[in-house]
Amino acid sequence: MGLPKAYRLRNRQDYRAVYKQGIRRYSPHLTLIALVTPKQLGAVSTTVTMFGISISKKVSKKAVVRNRIKRQIKGVIRSQIKAITPGWKVVIVVKPKAIECKYEHFLRELEELLKQAKIINGH
Repeated sequence: MGLPKAYRLRNRQDYRAVYKQGIRRYSPHLTLIALVTPKQLGAVSTTVTMFGISISKKVSKKAVVRNRIKRQIKGVIRSQIKAITPGWKVVIVVKPKAIECKYEHFLRELEELLKQAKIINGH
């Protein structure tokens, strides 16, 4: 099961804006790029946080492997969605070393990256 449509980055302009202006946080297997939407700066926003996952053929030439990694990351996002502050646009870039990771590794790394970027509530 994927992410609901409301939580997905879908168009190229959103990805470009995040890449150009977003803050970056790094871990051994993932890079998180996040951009707060302008609505959040002045007041409390009611929009949801939107996610995109970028994984290149450098990670694996096989689409099956790349899709498995994306499904695992989407599962981590779904498990953390209640704690995430609304109003962000987030792109998760998968590094080539991620092919050796299991779900638990992605869970720990993504939680840590979200805390570093102050996207998770209470941190």
